[in-house]
Amino acid sequence: MPEDFHRIRRLPPYVFAEVNAAKAKARGAAEDIVDLGMGNPDSPTPPHIVAKLIEAVQDPRTHRYSTSKGIPGLRRAQAGYYERRFGVKLDPETEIVATLGSKEGLANLAQAISSPGDTILVPNPSYPIHQFGFIIAGASARTIPYTPDDAMLRAIETAVRHSVPKPTAVIVNFPSNPTALLATREFYKELVALCLKHELFILSDLAYAELYFDDNNPPPSVLEIPRAKEVTVEFTSMSKTYNMPGWRMGFAVGNARLISALARVKSYLDYGAFTPIQVAATAALNGPQDCVAEMRNLYRERRDVMIKGLHAAGWEVPSPAGSMFAWAPIPERFAHLGSVGFSKLLLEKARVAVAPGLGFGEHGDGHVRIALVENNHRIRQALRGIRTFLAGDNAAPVEEMSEA
Repeated sequence: MPEDFHRIRRLPPYVFAEVNAAKAKARGAAEDIVDLGMGNPDSPTPPHIVAKLIEAVQDPRTHRYSTSKGIPGLRRAQAGYYERRFGVKLDPETEIVATLGSKEGLANLAQAISSPGDTILVPNPSYPIHQFGFIIAGASARTIPYTPDDAMLRAIETAVRHSVPKPTAVIVNFPSNPTALLATREFYKELVALCLKHELFILSDLAYAELYFDDNNPPPSVLEIPRAKEVTVEFTSMSKTYNMPGWRMGFAVGNARLISALARVKSYLDYGAFTPIQVAATAALNGPQDCVAEMRNLYRERRDVMIKGLHAAGWEVPSPAGSMFAWAPIPERFAHLGSVGFSKLLLEKARVAVAPGLGFGEHGDGHVRIALVENNHRIRQALRGIRTFLAGDNAAPVEEMSEA
């Protein structure tokens, strides 16, 4: 019998596993590790959302099977959010599906719309599900630049000319995980025009829509662009916006044909999230939004502390305009280690865990991703460790790191 199943063979070893193992070993030795690796929000879910969950779960009628596309009130609430935030009108019946987080939505849409031999255009680096959701479904991923500019648009044109068959869809993710880049409406206008011309679907991951730090320049939605709905599905998540990561609540919205395909696949796979979670998510979308502004201010403050401290330590890291991450170029004297080796060294010497950029694609190997998921006291603790590490003679040779 074959050692691995076909779909498993298409998945490379989990890049983060090596760093995670070193982190677990350090914690097993009672070492205090400041974990800035996983983008796992540390703040509690707002009390009014939790209260609605408790209220709903006390009604035994909510304990029955739910509906895979989301309860009607939740889909109406998401339509209301899109109209308030982006000026985009959506039909809750045909253009919205509630998902178990944006990750599940992307993976199941990949199952719905792709076949072996299909090609999907994916930025590199990008969040792993963008590529591997389609690889698991049997398609192939062709990488394109990750920057929202002419380089990405030219790469899409090139891919259309030289791929046989031509690509099915292109994925975009702004604010980006891991690079923290934002896109403009002007870029989206050109992208929509290009995809209408070449009959490509746009799959937009907008999970970080509310994590931006210029109050006068909130990230736009692709769906704001005229005719975008003809080719676009957009994914959002409540994980970061309302500090609800473990609740697993997200949405896919946009093109009715694609939404119908996703809903059909989901109808075979799940009955949707637990109804009380959907009721509480409805209350989050319809209720007071002060908590969203407070969350944004919290991450802005953490960003400022982190970037100022890294610069003071001699590590020039760009200040992110959005997301909950800093995309940090590896200091030149450690570049030979690559992102996995540097991450392990940072863990050993500074007691700080970060995510190696290689985990987001080979073009991310010159960076590490730093998540703003600890309070300012812990961030300052991390900065002291990093400053001491960078001031020392810690440029371990690559042979030594390979034996670690």
